[in-house]
Amino acid sequence: MSKCEQCIVRQFSSIKALTKEQLVQMANCKTSYTIKKGESIFEEGENLNGVYCIKDGVCKLSKLSSNGKDQIVKLVKAGELLGQRSMISEESANLSAVALEDMEVCFVPKSEILQFFNQNNDFSMNVMKTICGDLKEADDHMVDMAQKTVKQRLAETLIYLEETFGKNEDQSIKIQLSREELAGMIGTATESCIRLLSEFNKSKIIDLQGKKIFLKDKKALQKIS
Repeated sequence: MSKCEQCIVRQFSSIKALTKEQLVQMANCKTSYTIKKGESIFEEGENLNGVYCIKDGVCKLSKLSSNGKDQIVKLVKAGELLGQRSMISEESANLSAVALEDMEVCFVPKSEILQFFNQNNDFSMNVMKTICGDLKEADDHMVDMAQKTVKQRLAETLIYLEETFGKNEDQSIKIQLSREELAGMIGTATESCIRLLSEFNKSKIIDLQGKKIFLKDKKALQKIS
């Protein structure tokens, strides 16, 4: 069996619709990479000649604003694809992708993906559904940024991080973000993010131990959000 056929994470992306033959074909043309924490997978404005499948690890998709701040648009985890929108629109990457932890990614050339797109209706529909889902998330995020306070956005983001990435054995949120990265997710200054985290900590809604964050009163966070 090919590596792509054995790969568990394919069940969490559009690739699950590919046939056995197409998975073998993809395995023969893909290139695997190890990306270290802090390294870039691709940068905003770069021309992507294929898509990346995340086998392990988490990366951030972000856009550099006019004032030089890094606005995090989305966190992407194992099983998801990167670059499919740019491939279909034939435009350069609108966002940068940077590893938040050590990652394993596979790159599949554009020619192969487009061939699957034309041959397999289920695969092409899955890709389009994923892109539509991303657009919905972008709509919701835009409304949150316009209508919710920074405090509400932080509470909502902390719940999202725990529910999406899970908890460690000590019950802390599994994914560890720097205060700057967390501020980049909620669209505020790092100082404001630190102040609000301290406020939540004093209210015993969360517990802070270095970079580790523990959600102590999830109902209170939900009420704030």
